Formats: sequence, C-alpha cells, structure tokens
Amino acid sequence: MFRGTFTALVTPFDNDRIDEASFGRLIEFQIENGITGIVPVGTTGESPTLDHAEHTRVIELAVQSAKGRCKVIAGTGSNSTSEAITLTQDAEKLGADAALLVAPYYNKPTQEGLFRHFKAIADSTGLPIILYSIPGRCGIEIAVETVERLCEACQNILAIKEAGGSVERVSQMRSVLPDSFDVLSGDDSLTLPFMAAGAVGVISVASNLIPREVAQMVWASLEGDGVAARNLHFKFYSLFKDLFIEPNPVPVKTALAWAGIIAKPGVRLPLCEMSEMNAKKLRATLGNFNLIRS
Repeated sequence: MFRGTFTALVTPFDNDRIDEASFGRLIEFQIENGITGIVPVGTTGESPTLDHAEHTRVIELAVQSAKGRCKVIAGTGSNSTSEAITLTQDAEKLGADAALLVAPYYNKPTQEGLFRHFKAIADSTGLPIILYSIPGRCGIEIAVETVERLCEACQNILAIKEAGGSVERVSQMRSVLPDSFDVLSGDDSLTLPFMAAGAVGVISVASNLIPREVAQMVWASLEGDGVAARNLHFKFYSLFKDLFIEPNPVPVKTALAWAGIIAKPGVRLPLCEMSEMNAKKLRATLGNFNLIRS
C-alpha cells in the first residue's frame, strides 16, 4: 500500500505565518515530478510549533492541493494519546489518505504503554496508520515485538517509518511481519540499504528538493535495477548528508529558498537560521547539483 517515495513536506513561513502560496507551489512541484505521496505536518513540517488550528489547516491545504493526484499522509502524532486521537480524527474528516504517528516523546512510556497508545488511536479511526520510530528524537524506539503485536491487533496499522539508523532492525521486522506490512526508510542516506533488507520506499526530506531523482532511485530499487539505484544513491549521497548538517528542517528550508521553490527559509523558534559555516558548506553542495537560483 505504501510502496514508493513520500515527501515529508516543510511548512513554509512568511513573517512567522504559514505561507500558503509557497506550500501550494511546493506540493505542485512534488506531483509534477512523480512523487507517490506527501506527508504534511511531520517532523520536517515543524509540527511541534504549529498550534492545533495551524496543524489542521496545513492538512486541509495538502488535501486540497493534491486533489487526489497523490496520497496525503497526515502527521498526527503526539505524546498525548488523546491529542493524537483528535488530530487523527481531524485528518480523517479533512480527507487525508493515512496518518503518520510518531512514538510519544519526552514522557518515555514502556513498550506496553506504546502498544496501548497506538491501539487506542487505531481503534478511533478508519484511516490506515503508519507508525514512526525515531529514537534519536523521542528517546525510545518502538520495539520490533511491539510492532508485531500492533500489526496483529490492529487491522489498520499497515506500515512503519523506520528512522533508527539500523538495517538490522529492518531485517528483524521483515523476518516476523507479514509481507503486507510495509517498512519505509526515514533516512534518505539509508533508503537504499534499507530497501536491500526489505523496505519498500522512503518518507524523504531530500525529495522536497529533488523529488524526481529520489523517486527514480526508489523505483529502480523496487524494479530490481540495482545498478541504476546505486548510481543515484552515490550521486546524491553528499546532498542527503548535508541536508542534515543542522537540525531538520533548517537546511532543507534554506535549500528550498535558494532553489526558488519556496519564498523564504524561515523556521520557528527554538529553531533558527543556519550558521555561516554550515550555510557555506550547503551552498557549495547545492552548487555541485546546479540547484541554486538565488
């Protein structure tokens, strides 16, 4: 169900307000370049600093802009189960195709707590659900055993975005989960290694900037053209890495503004603009790919 490339969209701002025009152009750019789907209000969309009204508005805009031409997977996770339920139900009403639910952060629940959290959300909605394990941000991972329990207990939990940096975990999941349960990479630089172990795509940051190229790499891998997939992986590896030289989404928003895809690179505090040294490094990398217009 979730094979392909899904862009973890940035949320453009203009004077700290959502830049709806830039957001619409970004989505159109994704669709024109063959993306499978878009993911509004995830980590890359700065969901922690959007209020509830803004959060639902971004999902609404994504659904309206997509017009059924690609999947819309709404980020609806929270460290509060009740809030995650509300956000997920709102996304369903707005017409999203699925929900992405990050592991609760800061409060560090046990695996039993994680199981109950995700099951409560799954029971509250008819949307397909993608779990999101990113221990570097959340302080915990969704254990393979917990993913297996959730897959068995909840018919609408159908996939996981795996951002723990471990090919071993992908292998572990593929060995115990049914073929119908999809594993997606959450790290651009690890997409190809993860797919070699059984992942079927990526929720990508880099595809904000180079959607066609990331989609080509993923489809080449899915279609068994390992040479083409590897060539694209190595060609863009430096870009995959340098888009994370500072906390996401600061570098990718900077790059998108330099490329003329969004109007401004602004982020909300506590995030801030890139350091001069890292901006210079990123600009050099983008220049190597002829991605700078300003």
